[in-house]
Amino acid sequence: MSKQNEEKKILRKIDPLIEQLFKGKRRGCARLISYIEDYGPEVAKVIVEKVFPKTGNAYIIGVTGAPGSGKSTLTNQIAKRYLKAGKKVSVICVDPTSPFSGGAILGDRIRMKESFRKKDLFIRSMANRGKLGGLAHITKDVLQVLDAFGSDIILLETVGVGQSEIDVFKSAHTTLVVVNPGTGDDIQAIKAGIMEITDIFVVNKMDLPLADKKVRDIEAMLELSDTIEIDNDRHAVKVVSSLEWKPPVVKTNARDGENIELLLKKIEVHRVNQKKTALDRKKQIYRYKHYVLDILKGYLSRNIEDLIFSHPEIDQIIEKIIEKQKDANPYSISNEILKKFVHRL
Repeated sequence: MSKQNEEKKILRKIDPLIEQLFKGKRRGCARLISYIEDYGPEVAKVIVEKVFPKTGNAYIIGVTGAPGSGKSTLTNQIAKRYLKAGKKVSVICVDPTSPFSGGAILGDRIRMKESFRKKDLFIRSMANRGKLGGLAHITKDVLQVLDAFGSDIILLETVGVGQSEIDVFKSAHTTLVVVNPGTGDDIQAIKAGIMEITDIFVVNKMDLPLADKKVRDIEAMLELSDTIEIDNDRHAVKVVSSLEWKPPVVKTNARDGENIELLLKKIEVHRVNQKKTALDRKKQIYRYKHYVLDILKGYLSRNIEDLIFSHPEIDQIIEKIIEKQKDANPYSISNEILKKFVHRL
């Protein structure tokens, strides 16, 4: 069966699964996510268009931090507290991509096995598919499905943080960055962009030596931060505020659940603060800008590739480079192709 015929077959199955999703059926939710992962943007487009009117109710909490910082254990503890409070919770664990299968390497069901069978909890591992920011484009589509599923809380646990890994901020309402005492270079943490994406710092493993020092170091760095601003420049986001929101630093021990209730209180304070200061609207605009940008990038990338390798006139244009015609080089030829064929993209 050709890929096109397979997609058509899948599209015929979507409506019944959407009905299941709206009724809160786990099977429908799981199958729709699998279709988004496995069958590409055409199928994802249909699913998102159908579920989007039912979205806008879930609160998304991003959990990121260096490998080994205890993100999964902390996520498990947060999920348990929200479940106990009567909330419907979904968890996405974005893991490294397997070089062989393309799937997620780490197993969320192993890490969160004690919670897996709870009625109001849905857990899904997803591969980051090599994306530096730790989030694949399809994760944003999956968030729409989980929102329409009736989730009150969506926990988005990412691979880790680093120089380019701030994508979690583009999807979450509240971003937690998990750090451990006595690890890492605090100055390098500023360079890595961690300060710019963090709404709440979590110093996990608070029973270890130097936990209080880690808290003091982070608080000292926060004193250097400027007034809140969401920069519309496509590369820069400044979310640390000394006036409207200064990220608190919370010590926890995720292994035994110590201070998790305090952390949830800080998340709620941040949630209320965003509404009070209208920051939630600004962040919403920022999130959807990046969502649309990802979709457009994918669309243009696919169409440009088809154009370059299938249009007969392209070969003639490329030959100008080989023949070293006047002012012909890869950049000028790229610009010529763009001007000539932009209406086709």
